[in-house]
Amino acid sequence: MATIITMPRLSDTMTEGTVATWLKKVGDKISEGDILAEIETDKATMEFESFNEGTLLHIGIQAGETAPVDSLLAIIGNEGEDISAILAGKSETPKEDTTKKETTSETKTEVKETAAPAALPKGVIVVTMPRLSDTMTEGTVATWLKKVGDKVAEGDILAEIETDKATMEFESFNEGTLLYIGIEEGNAAPIDSLLAIIGPAGTDISGIAENFTVGGAKPVTTEEVATASAAPAEPTAQEASTDGKRILASPLAKKIASDKGIQLTQVKGSGENGRIVKSDIENYSPAAAAPQAAAPAKTETAAAPAPKVFVPAGEVFTEEIKNSQMRKIIAKRLAESLFTAPHYNLTIEVTMDEAMKSRAIINNVPDTKVSFNDMVIKACAMALKKHLKINSQWKEDAITINHHVNIGVAVAVEDGLVVPVLKFTDAMSLSQIGGSVRDLAGRAKSKKLLPSEMEGSTFTVSNLGMFGITEFNSIINQPNSAILSVGAIVEKPVVKNGQIVVGNTMMLSLACDHRTIDGATGAQFLQTLKQYIENPVTMLA
Repeated sequence: MATIITMPRLSDTMTEGTVATWLKKVGDKISEGDILAEIETDKATMEFESFNEGTLLHIGIQAGETAPVDSLLAIIGNEGEDISAILAGKSETPKEDTTKKETTSETKTEVKETAAPAALPKGVIVVTMPRLSDTMTEGTVATWLKKVGDKVAEGDILAEIETDKATMEFESFNEGTLLYIGIEEGNAAPIDSLLAIIGPAGTDISGIAENFTVGGAKPVTTEEVATASAAPAEPTAQEASTDGKRILASPLAKKIASDKGIQLTQVKGSGENGRIVKSDIENYSPAAAAPQAAAPAKTETAAAPAPKVFVPAGEVFTEEIKNSQMRKIIAKRLAESLFTAPHYNLTIEVTMDEAMKSRAIINNVPDTKVSFNDMVIKACAMALKKHLKINSQWKEDAITINHHVNIGVAVAVEDGLVVPVLKFTDAMSLSQIGGSVRDLAGRAKSKKLLPSEMEGSTFTVSNLGMFGITEFNSIINQPNSAILSVGAIVEKPVVKNGQIVVGNTMMLSLACDHRTIDGATGAQFLQTLKQYIENPVTMLA
């Protein structure tokens, strides 16, 4: 049975094509996958493969000629078959196998099918549910953008179709009037089900929808797969070079090389990943290839092996943890603090060599244990007594200056963060501070703190040095006006008396509320704090 091959649509904007070269001639045997011709579109020159087997009986568009899409390009059939009736136009609907017009993307598919053993009325096109993804088995019509009776132009969006992956716009590749809608909005149907019928206005289409069967016998079938470009698929079989590596070459390049007697192993490809294309064969020169063939070993040793492609695989796993009341309160108060108080941060580096010596001496006293954090808290309490504006609170009508010092100590617990308060910290000794902090932190972690032990702070200290954090900024624990962030002690080269020596330093960062604390005030507080920490003996005066 003779098959009519028409000028394919090889790009989404193509309206006509020019046959650049015929690679087969009348009388040649055609196998599925053979390159019939090179066709110039409005975007590129592309190879056009045959999707049928048989003998090339007729060429309708000669090399160099231009014709509209769907014009008679060729006829393939059995050798000696009489095609005079087809050429004379006596057959209104000649038998035609599916003519596939491929492009790189597979996003739009329109199928024109007959719905009954008899031929369709002239100009009538049956549009079926397209395959819009590689795993799609059925589609749902989300929205019809045209209604029965509307004029449809090529490129108009007919409907939005939901696939298993996304909702996509479905374009028309035909012109006419929308005569029938086969799948209403919200309904799902398998691919190739009757979606719509397009044709001349007033055409009688009675019986077409009723007699339409999915996958049934169809005298006339034309499938158009419309996508972004028409790059040919990689060849299924590739020649091997002498070193056993596969040679990438387009079918057209292989055909021309075979006709010219050129060995593909001697041709350097200019296409993607070194793929040999038509121009490489046409520009091939044996003289130019000789030097390259003389030293193949050097080239191969210099070439890096192709990296192994990583294929992502795994299971997407999420877990939802219900917010505890503590986490809700922390989120609320910190958000209020950050977005109501104009924060700024001041950072200073302090030398810890003397503090380390003093701590070692103090901890040699029986039943006494003092941490560096205890020393920082004590220094803060004494510095706050000298810089009362740091120990303040903002109110809309006034600033409250606290003459008492209650330092809150941030403690991490399982559910979040709590801040137990050391009342009248300035009156406590180092050992008293150390004992109180250990007691409060232990009861905080076991959830045995009383509410009154977490109220009334005037300043807060947060220490992440034990986790190796060298420097960070905290959010103010309102109604306080400031919070001190304490980093880890780091051993590093320092300059002392004009000499580079090994020293121990610690970074302190003070977050201030600019409504109550000016930059100079915060800087003066840090200078006093630095003096106390670097010279612990002054805290005993």
